[in-house]
Amino acid sequence: PPHLLRSMGKARDIREQLEGLCERVEIDTDLSSPEDQDSVLKAITAGFFYNTAKLGKSGDYQTIKQRRTVHIHPSSVLSKEEELPAWLVYFELAFTTKEFMRQVAPIKPSWLVEIAPHFYQESDVLDARSKKMPKSRRR
Repeated sequence: PPHLLRSMGKARDIREQLEGLCERVEIDTDLSSPEDQDSVLKAITAGFFYNTAKLGKSGDYQTIKQRRTVHIHPSSVLSKEEELPAWLVYFELAFTTKEFMRQVAPIKPSWLVEIAPHFYQESDVLDARSKKMPKSRRR
């Protein structure tokens, strides 16, 4: 499909830009570990810590601080997952028929307190450890 090719092209372009930036500031790219996704996701979370949502018992996501109901955009790979991630970081919200999160990635709630203690308290993420999440999403 054409949109998949465009997405892969964008990913390649971004990777090349990042490689160029690393070279410019003399970061050794050989130290990178491709299987270490948490480091990349933590870096994204550090930049977008304000844009987070958690999956509620109803099967809908709610933003952490504003408690607004939001949904994963249908074009996202994650929207097709049988078991949705409990916590997400997103790049932007798009308002159409619903409020959709675009460019989402799964995160661990403990990262929020670690990365942005000035914004998140332990109480913001505490219930994530004690409450059960829904097994599958609601249609």
